[in-house]
Amino acid sequence: MIRIAQLSCGPEYSGVQGELQKAADMVGAELVFPEVSLEDVRDVENRFGIEVASGDLNLAMARATRIVENPDLADAVFVATCFRCAEGAIVRSEIRKYIHENSRIPVLSYSFTERTTAETLLTRMEALVTTARFKGLLSRERQTGLTAGIDSGSTTTKSVVMRDNEVIGIGWVPTTEVIKSAEAAYSEALESAGVKREEIEGLGTTGYGRHLIGKHFVAKLVQEEITVNSKGAVFLADAQKGNATVIDIGGMDNKAISVQDGVPGTFTMGGICAGASGRFLELTAKRLGVDITELGKLALKGDHKRVPMNSYCIVFGTQSLVNSLSAGSSPEDVAMAACHSVAEQVFEQQLQEVEVKEPVIMVGGTALIEGLPRAMEQLLGLKVTVPDYAQYIGCVGASLLVSGLVED
Repeated sequence: MIRIAQLSCGPEYSGVQGELQKAADMVGAELVFPEVSLEDVRDVENRFGIEVASGDLNLAMARATRIVENPDLADAVFVATCFRCAEGAIVRSEIRKYIHENSRIPVLSYSFTERTTAETLLTRMEALVTTARFKGLLSRERQTGLTAGIDSGSTTTKSVVMRDNEVIGIGWVPTTEVIKSAEAAYSEALESAGVKREEIEGLGTTGYGRHLIGKHFVAKLVQEEITVNSKGAVFLADAQKGNATVIDIGGMDNKAISVQDGVPGTFTMGGICAGASGRFLELTAKRLGVDITELGKLALKGDHKRVPMNSYCIVFGTQSLVNSLSAGSSPEDVAMAACHSVAEQVFEQQLQEVEVKEPVIMVGGTALIEGLPRAMEQLLGLKVTVPDYAQYIGCVGASLLVSGLVED
């Protein structure tokens, strides 16, 4: 059983500790609370260089030092504080950074609310367990044989077929009925590759519908999207050695993953509002009367500084968009402002929870909206790489990983 050290403040008072335990049980993990001495707690502020009022936060920092000094105490770390607590956010960031810099233990950083449920935590916990349990598989750098992957996403379903480390077939359809869309995308990829379904040696599934389609196709690999997407991203960007940062802005949520030698180190997932997702960019394209595939090129001609745009809420962001157009702003400026709005929220939330190290790899369908990687480059002051097949990273990661299971 994978031991997840819980370093937290407030889950008992918020009524979510039971949900954390339930999520851990669902993925076959055990939550552990490393023992520390009173002296450890008293000394921890000097070690971290910060003074906090909360005893629970001091305890969390003391436990972090204990884990770094005794890595056999836990296989993974879950750092969680209340969404409303600024002090908690600072300590959470410092703990995550401390463990990341001083160990190879995977870390999940999370801010909870009173409404956090086990279902909300499931994918995150699953990724933490997968990273701890299957480091050997996640370190795999080559795809071998003839394998396929299907990514059942919230808005689109994708599939690829790979042969001996090369993508030879792709399929893409909008997600409607989960199994029906998966069948369509998979059939399209097989036809594109010129191979028959019975020739496929192994199939991997990921995404929101992974369990349903995994059962339908009798997949050899059914895995959450955090580890699979990071594997696909560093593979496609030829960045499997050393450090890398993966940014995936999806249709419903966002992921920021710090990767070391192809394996996730620290990661975070989610967003407070759809204003930081691909959905907002779809609404922007619709309001401007252009196809979503044209929005990026339009944005590159604009200047976001000319348009005030709310970067927090999809409702107010859309209102800002409408008001700006009514005031005479150009479509180009509005398009770039929308891209900056999404990038800013990801920067202010997800990217504060991981160590951003080059190369920075942006993936997912939104990465093809050229204004979005440009906006992220401007915010980070770093080059952002968008690899070929960026929208297929989940399928590629699943296809690569399942080839390891086929070999075994």
